[in-house]
Amino acid sequence: MLIALGIILTIVALFFTDYVSMGRVPHGKRLERFRQSPHFKNRRFVNPEPTKLLTDSKKKQSNLSIVWNILVGSKKGLKPEKPLKAIPLDTESINLAINEKQSKVIWFGHSSYLLIIDGKTILVDPVLFSGSPISFINKPFKGTSIYKPQDFPLIDYLVYTHDHYDHLDYTAAKRLKHKLGKVITPLGVGSHLEYWGYKPESITELDWGETFKTDNITFHCTPARHFSGRGFRLNRTLWASFVVEVGEKRIFIGGDGGYGSHFRKIGEKYDLDLAFIENGQYNSRWALIHTMPEKLHKVMEDLDAKCYVTVHHSKFALSSHNWYEPRLNEKYASEDSGKNLMVLQIGQMADI
Repeated sequence: MLIALGIILTIVALFFTDYVSMGRVPHGKRLERFRQSPHFKNRRFVNPEPTKLLTDSKKKQSNLSIVWNILVGSKKGLKPEKPLKAIPLDTESINLAINEKQSKVIWFGHSSYLLIIDGKTILVDPVLFSGSPISFINKPFKGTSIYKPQDFPLIDYLVYTHDHYDHLDYTAAKRLKHKLGKVITPLGVGSHLEYWGYKPESITELDWGETFKTDNITFHCTPARHFSGRGFRLNRTLWASFVVEVGEKRIFIGGDGGYGSHFRKIGEKYDLDLAFIENGQYNSRWALIHTMPEKLHKVMEDLDAKCYVTVHHSKFALSSHNWYEPRLNEKYASEDSGKNLMVLQIGQMADI
């Protein structure tokens, strides 16, 4: 289904959007580097453990019929009936936090958030315009799309966890380009950014297990159980999570992905203060590549962080669950695991 959906969206996108937004598949020197990665096999990246994209064996539906149901089926409960309240960015408070080296986080809905730590700014997966190459598909919930690139401070580090449209927003990437320092991505994602005008020297691409250290900040590239692709060909770029060490703080940037043994390994290796974990857009049809609600408490237990923020919800309807379910899921998971939960409103500035 996901493969078919990607193909259909790609074909439609050619008629309704600038094809440049699809990016560029890695080639040349990047492919040479990929061949050195133990996670690159048969010209594509693979998950840390065997993973099927489609797991639904109960309903004998064709890929096309599943796609059709998602695109034109009932939308009841998938989106809020009234606009959600989002707090506008407070530039004065942001600048104060930077200058006084406070530790803050601002969440923009879905998987986009700004970290301010030790005077540095780290922006994660900024999707500010659309979660799709087609403007009228996967539109943000009303009230959530109030943030624009000009509202943001100078960004020291921009982190992309993978190249899906709901994490790598072409328009946002283009308009943020001139106020960025360094970009940190998994292997291959830099190919899209260079195609869109980013300077190669501003991009650092990492494989799982690799580390980038600068300015008292260390980025550890850690595994995720997911997939990648913006068009016909899947898994030609890597997907990842990250552990960021800033001073004495260790923060987990989870990206997208299903439950797996990698969470426990990450939790055992790093003493995490805060973890951002996926919670939303799940479905029994793709139960291994997104975190199912019944696994959310296990993710919390395995990572063993001091506090959690769940993301990947409250902005887009990319699956068939009610839009408010993830908020209930995080509450139950926190209770079941006994772990601390930070519940953020979109645009709220909170202490880390």
